[in-house]
Amino acid sequence: MTTYTARPIDPAALKDLRTADDADRPMVPFADEEGGAPLRCCLRRSEPGERIALVSYAPLRRWAAATGADPGAYDEQGPVFIHADDCPGPDPHGHPFPGAHRTVRRYSAEGHILGGRLVENAENAENAENTENVESSGAFDEAFAEAFADPQVALVHVRAVEYGCFLYEVRRA
Repeated sequence: MTTYTARPIDPAALKDLRTADDADRPMVPFADEEGGAPLRCCLRRSEPGERIALVSYAPLRRWAAATGADPGAYDEQGPVFIHADDCPGPDPHGHPFPGAHRTVRRYSAEGHILGGRLVENAENAENAENTENVESSGAFDEAFAEAFADPQVALVHVRAVEYGCFLYEVRRA
């Protein structure tokens, strides 16, 4: 069975976003008093007191610029949390941000949406630290295997159902 790896925002893109985001606004860092923000730079939730920023990010646009694709109207940008300063990056094991329903959205090599799948998580967020990451990995791996079984699928985005926000990307192995 293939293991699929969650990809955080690329370090070069993070450097850009820390200057001006994809809506051309300057980064405005703040101390996260409560913690819990889903950080797309290291694919974990923020800790109380960490310096973070909410920036506008266009993941498909950046991928298309690197591949020559033209996503047209599928090019979208949205809010993501990042560390305001460099961070060590993600733990490469498991699937980040368990504890909620997620959408696995499929994209073609042209950058067009080919469909998606809801990944339901039966456990609640309170149990995430104990078992959920392990239990939900199978559902994500199944959704990724299904997506990449279609030769037209070039990459997938995992998104939050409640807000539609981009969480991370997975590409063909």
